Amino acid sequence: MSAFVPNENDPFYEIMRPPPDETPAQMTARLKREADAQRISDNIDEDIKRDRASQRKARKELRILLLGQGESGKSTTLKNFRMQYARDAWEQERTGWRAVVQLNIIRSIILICEIMEAEMSGNTSFNTAEGDDDDIEVVPRHRESDTFNDKHRMLLIRLAPLRGLEADLKRRLGAGAEPIHPSAPMSATPFDDSDSVNTPVDPPKRNHEFFVRSWTDAMGPTGDLDSCTITLMTCKDDMKALWTDPAIQLVLEQRKVRLADAAGFFLNDLDRIATREYTATDDDIVRARLRTVGIQEYLLRISDGFSIRGNDNYWMWKLYDVGGCRTMRSAWLPFFENTDVIIFLCPVSCFDERLDEDARVNRLEDSTLLWRSICSSKLLTKTQLILFLNKCDLLKRKLKRGIQVKTFLPSYGDRPNEVMPVVKYLREKYKEIQKQHSPQPRVAYIYTTTVTDTTATAKTLHSIRDRVLRENLVTSNLV
Repeated sequence: MSAFVPNENDPFYEIMRPPPDETPAQMTARLKREADAQRISDNIDEDIKRDRASQRKARKELRILLLGQGESGKSTTLKNFRMQYARDAWEQERTGWRAVVQLNIIRSIILICEIMEAEMSGNTSFNTAEGDDDDIEVVPRHRESDTFNDKHRMLLIRLAPLRGLEADLKRRLGAGAEPIHPSAPMSATPFDDSDSVNTPVDPPKRNHEFFVRSWTDAMGPTGDLDSCTITLMTCKDDMKALWTDPAIQLVLEQRKVRLADAAGFFLNDLDRIATREYTATDDDIVRARLRTVGIQEYLLRISDGFSIRGNDNYWMWKLYDVGGCRTMRSAWLPFFENTDVIIFLCPVSCFDERLDEDARVNRLEDSTLLWRSICSSKLLTKTQLILFLNKCDLLKRKLKRGIQVKTFLPSYGDRPNEVMPVVKYLREKYKEIQKQHSPQPRVAYIYTTTVTDTTATAKTLHSIRDRVLRENLVTSNLV
């Protein structure tokens, strides 16, 4: 590290400025003293870092960071961790998730109504704020009068109360006090300097999406939900009629709006959910969509299962979930210091999608760039890296629809357009990136996941727990 040189406006400038009559020999001696002082300072900083790390290991504490682009599955992974290893807190929040599931249903219905209204008005280009596709211009196959009739118009009228219910649920859950600013500076990686950040060329689609500051705030008392439940029960048959209507399904297909692939989809469960007796199941909570902004931090108490230390055979895991869109990545850097494990999520189904915040960038390319930057960081040399190739279920659905990977990923070549070959190709690609770019050799831990599948994910998390704890027990000389 080079010596600190203040600018002319710095109050230390006069103190640290070299003497005006300094000889070359004096300058050489001064620079040597400054270099020695800087080296000593750096050594002290390193000693402090090692001291802090050893103190955390003595307390058996691990810092784990969940990283990945927006919509990669970080929050869902965090839910799975908490469901497995923080069961008491999970149960305490169960009642609060009922309101979130109700809100997810209402937002899906309102989206369908807005699309239907756009069709009726002849608006063939509609921004689907909840979808994963860009604005799609549809070539109408039928005139509006042939597609919708008085029955559909009556459905719109009878479902109108849901808009007021949506506003009420947002208020109860605690909507974000400030809008999300799409014009905030963006960085492709957390290591980008100020000269490389830019602003989006197009506003993101989700700039009006409901969000809360944290799950903890939203899971607090939500008041009496009976009125919300009664409204849902009253509208249940109309919601089912809207969702199953062939004309509606045709329009959604034309506009490439695939609600069933999106987080927070519950329209096939209306009979179960729109009742007074409904309680959110574990699967409901994992599937529910509740966007958070800012940093989510959770503490888990996890038994190591290896050491024989009476009641002391557990570790404290601090899990951090940080925002993944490019406007938030600059905030990652402070969390890298003393991080023991990074779980990086790459959504393999996004090979044909673009970033919400910058439509010029392919999502899979963005994940690859992020993974390379994480692997190559010297700051993370000692950090365990775990990669989730996530959303394999959505990948399977896309490939079944005939979408060709090689169209969007030319390097895939003529390999079979099937799930296993695609996943194998990406696994090898990301494994090679880690091997080539890591400052020193380290083991590649790569899992193929669908984190909405709670049973399979539980097995994955138990495997990760054993691997992470065993490695840290060894490095801490506890086994």
